Amino acid sequence: MSKNLNENEIKLKAIAALTALRGGVGTDYVSSLLGEVIPDEFMVPVGAEAREVGLAVLNQLSAPMSALISGLMLAFEAVADAYDETTPEAPTEEILQSLALELARDSE
Repeated sequence: MSKNLNENEIKLKAIAALTALRGGVGTDYVSSLLGEVIPDEFMVPVGAEAREVGLAVLNQLSAPMSALISGLMLAFEAVADAYDETTPEAPTEEILQSLALELARDSE
C-alpha cells in the first residue's frame, strides 16, 4: 500500500484503528494499520549531517502524525458527545480528570 496518504485518509485510518481496538482486533493489526501512515521513504539532502537528516525526517513525519492525532481527536469528540448526551450524570470531563489523576499517581 502506498504511504502517500492524504490528510483525510490518515484520519480514516485513525478511526479504523480505534474501531478495531473496540471490536477486539489484535493490537498487531492496529499497529500495522497505524503504521501505514508513515512514509516508506524520506527525502534528505545529499551529504547532510546527522542533525539535518533528523530535521528532514521530522519535517516529513509532522504532517502525517498531525493528521493521525487529528483523526483520533475527531473520533474521541464524536464518541464523547454521544456519551454525554446519553449519560449526563458522568460527563466525559469527569472521566478524563479521574484518568489524569490516576496517571499522575502512577507516575509518582
